[in-house]
Amino acid sequence: MSNSASTPGWIKAAAQIVPSERQVRWQEMELYAFVHFTVNTFTDREWGLGSEDPQIFNPTDLDARQWVEVCKSAGMTGLILTCKHHDGFCLWPSKYTDHTVAASPWRSGRGDLVKEVADACREGGLKFGIYLSPWDRHERSYGDSDVYNEFFLHQLRELLTNYGEVFCVWFDGACGEGPNGKKQVYDWNAYYALIRELQPEAVISVCGPDVRWCGNEAGHTRPSEWSVVPAYLQDNEKIQKESQQVDDGTFASRMDTQDIDLGSRDVIRGQRDLIWYPAEVNTSIRPGWFYHASEDELVKSVDELMRIYYGSVGGNANFLLNLPPDKRGRIHETDAERLQALGDRLRSIFRHNLAKPAIIQASETADELYAASAILSDDPHSYWRPREGTEQAWLEIDLREEATFDHVVLMEHIRSGQRIERFTLEARRQGSEEWTELCNGTVVGYKRICRFAPVTARWIRLTIHESRWYPTLSRIGIYMSEQEEGLADGKS
Repeated sequence: MSNSASTPGWIKAAAQIVPSERQVRWQEMELYAFVHFTVNTFTDREWGLGSEDPQIFNPTDLDARQWVEVCKSAGMTGLILTCKHHDGFCLWPSKYTDHTVAASPWRSGRGDLVKEVADACREGGLKFGIYLSPWDRHERSYGDSDVYNEFFLHQLRELLTNYGEVFCVWFDGACGEGPNGKKQVYDWNAYYALIRELQPEAVISVCGPDVRWCGNEAGHTRPSEWSVVPAYLQDNEKIQKESQQVDDGTFASRMDTQDIDLGSRDVIRGQRDLIWYPAEVNTSIRPGWFYHASEDELVKSVDELMRIYYGSVGGNANFLLNLPPDKRGRIHETDAERLQALGDRLRSIFRHNLAKPAIIQASETADELYAASAILSDDPHSYWRPREGTEQAWLEIDLREEATFDHVVLMEHIRSGQRIERFTLEARRQGSEEWTELCNGTVVGYKRICRFAPVTARWIRLTIHESRWYPTLSRIGIYMSEQEEGLADGKS
């Protein structure tokens, strides 16, 4: 055990870095969709050139409600639409360019796809978000930085005022030269200020201060994903440098493990400025981000999607999965079937929490407000914690009778910070005095899903070996999957 006096001041400071309410709401969304759809869908390209004729944009059976229903079948909570990609074609009738759906034959030039998707999301109970590419290969003012920034702010204002509440504004840092041969300099601070003014509850993601990119588009996840990290990770110049610059067909599968550890004690020691900056894992259900008929047989399997889910949602990050509509304007049948199967798998695993009737004991409790039984409550504000300065502790869960399970879900009370640094889960059978290790791990954060081969036991013990100042636990879930072949690894 430790006491408060022995906890270094910089560890106390790190323990008290907490998320904003907008970041908490975003983290609770867990799994949501990206939808890439523009002229590229009709040219069979990943990156448009900006010179495409709007006449080619003519989906024959576009149904935003179908998109929403596919998302809901997977258990998704929101949808982010690529309102304008690098080609500059706008899916809404922007007043500031003629390169929009208004110049296309779709809906006889009177369509507004952003409105259709926003309305379908609200009708279907999904949150709606926008992607607006700062890089615009069509706009003549691009490269004339001041003029283009004003143009971009006009378009951003249209999207933030005409389509209801937005949960996320998603930026990337892709940047090129304008027609004048000059590199565009983005006025990020002005973009952020406008979003905070018009949509203060929206998170600003990736090239933004609220949510950071995991570092690749391949669904690769870190074994320890910290939410409390050095503030320099918000450096937009670095993000822009690491962003995709050319359509070379390899970026989506690139993995960079250079920054495998972003927030351990070794990393944050000596850092003067720490921030809450959680990670998002983004990848596409297909090799490309836009629909290509040649990829109809290359849709990710349910097992592949589950592995990414466990690494992201189960590893203290959110999962943004791209679903590209086809030329009809519908999510392809193969993709839709895969999403339904993903949702069915998730629902089958996490349907019944075996911990609900359990009796909980703890090595120590701060006071009755933080009783160990709080981890079985559905109140998001309830949680267990020991006294200040107690950095090692344990919780013992008595299921009252033996049960078979292969998943344990742990959740910290992130409104109090991210504190757990190393833990072990063990199980004990009725009639036995021996504890068997199920798994071990480092970060818990918002959610940690621990998987292992099926075990039958009555008692489960969580031992927290290292934490910052004192640990918290908000929830525990114990589950038995119906089919999880080859996924248990003994480490969470």
